[in-house]
Amino acid sequence: MEIDPTKVSAKDVYSTMIRSITPRPIAWVSTISPSGATNLAPFSYFNGVCSDPPVLSFSAVNKPDGSLKDTVRNIKATEQFVVNVVPFKLAESMTQTAAELPYGESEIDLAGLNTIESVRVSPPRVDGAPIQFECRLFQIVQVGDGPSAANLILGRIELIHIVDSVMNQRQQIDPQLVDTIGRMGGREYCRTLDRFSLP
Repeated sequence: MEIDPTKVSAKDVYSTMIRSITPRPIAWVSTISPSGATNLAPFSYFNGVCSDPPVLSFSAVNKPDGSLKDTVRNIKATEQFVVNVVPFKLAESMTQTAAELPYGESEIDLAGLNTIESVRVSPPRVDGAPIQFECRLFQIVQVGDGPSAANLILGRIELIHIVDSVMNQRQQIDPQLVDTIGRMGGREYCRTLDRFSLP
């Protein structure tokens, strides 16, 4: 089978991509509006970019009407955000925060989550997330126009929080203890507990 992206719908291309690029880590991004309203949303086009300077990225696809998602609106306005790593124990709460709420309404409240004050940025951190990256905007790359377009957010990491319970004896993060989840196609997810090593 071959798929020519110029001959099928963007929806079909999207479906193929999310079922092919797996597993995808999830950036659970907390932001704050200029008026102080909190926002929390998951994004599965997420990864590290560079360690010097320390930069991570996530991509936010536009809303069906072509407008920006609340996360992007807030980052454009404040240039600050927090990326929270999603453990298996918070998977259901994470999916609740994917709800489309009116701008200014908090997904944090909807999911009944507690937050922790950040140190160097205004958006809060998610209590229970084992790792949290406080970030300032490095760059936004607009990719395309309209409903299927996206905004690639590059964030410079200002501070990393790691709960002590996921550290091993060498003071390194133990993937077994973090127990993160990954996004597969559709509603499918996976856990990162089944691993193997290669020389």
